Amino acid sequence: MKLVDQWRTIASGLPAEWEDVRLSLSTERPGDLARAAQILGPVNAGRVGTTLVFVVTRAAGPHGEQRVERLFQRLDEERTWCILEVANVSLTEAPAAGGSVAAGRQVTSVAESWDEALAGLPSDWADLLCELEIESSALLDRTALLCAPINPARAGSRVAFTFRCSSGSSYGVSSSMARRCFERVDAEGIAGVTRVLRVLSDTDKVYTQGPVWLVGGKTL
Repeated sequence: MKLVDQWRTIASGLPAEWEDVRLSLSTERPGDLARAAQILGPVNAGRVGTTLVFVVTRAAGPHGEQRVERLFQRLDEERTWCILEVANVSLTEAPAAGGSVAAGRQVTSVAESWDEALAGLPSDWADLLCELEIESSALLDRTALLCAPINPARAGSRVAFTFRCSSGSSYGVSSSMARRCFERVDAEGIAGVTRVLRVLSDTDKVYTQGPVWLVGGKTL
């Protein structure tokens, strides 16, 4: 089935209140993936293993349905045969149950959740151990790439990363750089939330790179 037809079939089956849909695309011939990535570059398609992941929005714009369909048409015309699948759908209204990442996405962005996390800290904070939790395990690789400057580390089996942040010269990303990473995550429609897990104030490095966090027997 042509890519345009696959998309139209997917679109016709989406719930009436859909806001955006995250799609994964693979090519029948592995060697065609690079060309597909080139064609889908305008919608910021990111490579995750042997697939491309990107977002289509219901509203008109850079990721809107019409623009994406035109890109699909180009791939069909070049006979770059692809397989399109739905990874995640976001609805206009959040589910009634609170506390989930998906629900939080309707209220605040990842960057805004970072602002809120920092707002509650003492003014002399020096070193932080933080967490970024996202909505889907399918997005872990892409999120790690977008957030490479924060040096994200997987948080066990959870769909989350831990990272360190410093207000000075200790080991850890600056709060402003972390926010820029989270803005990139928001730009790709990845829902998530940040949290500060540990805080130290007025620390002194004493010829070291800063404090060492020992959590659950693991050095972070």
